[in-house]
Amino acid sequence: MTVGEHRPSEGPIVTVDGPAGSGKSSTAKAVARVLGYRHLDSGALYRALTLALLQEGIATDRWPDVSEEFLRALDVDMRPTDEAFSVWVGSRVVDSELRTEEVTDHVSHLARLPAVRGCLLDLQRRAGASGRLVADGRDMGTVVFPHAEVKVYLVADVAERARRRLLQEGAPTGGEADLALQIETITDRDRRDSERDISPLRKADDAHEIDTTRLDFQDQVAAVVTLVRRLTIS
Repeated sequence: MTVGEHRPSEGPIVTVDGPAGSGKSSTAKAVARVLGYRHLDSGALYRALTLALLQEGIATDRWPDVSEEFLRALDVDMRPTDEAFSVWVGSRVVDSELRTEEVTDHVSHLARLPAVRGCLLDLQRRAGASGRLVADGRDMGTVVFPHAEVKVYLVADVAERARRRLLQEGAPTGGEADLALQIETITDRDRRDSERDISPLRKADDAHEIDTTRLDFQDQVAAVVTLVRRLTIS
């Protein structure tokens, strides 16, 4: 098999990509549950590697010089569960530690490093070896699973994405100053993700774009599920 492919008989791979706040992670998780597939949260792996580097005490200004071999030795791994994958750093499962402010502040910078992308690429592709997977991220359909049967690219107005992010963080959404700051943060994140040299954020040529700006959560899940069933059930 070509790297990144899987045997069609084992079931399809569905990729859900999009910019920050477009709803890809929560949507992908719900779609996987409806379809009876496993969900791969690729962002959790980047957060786990960020956490591992921070725990090792490696200064952030040294991260660009860290080798792929060193990163692999940090022993970030994932193991299948009934519905998804548990993420491990060394001998323990990590979960809430991946969402700390410190990890969040550094993960996007880490994700731009070539050694990091190389370190995690095989790990992500291994998750799709048996198919029946819904994978979300920013390069699932372009780099990690270029031969996926269904590729979805979620978009939403930046103000709506900022509002969702504030809700996710438990922050008030009515204040204009808070919303403006979040819009600025997301816009900067979009720029950095789109302009990075390694695996930039972009829509795959064969991806199906879904604008979620005016969709509630159940409607956007239903839109993806309908698309998957239409494209994969003969």
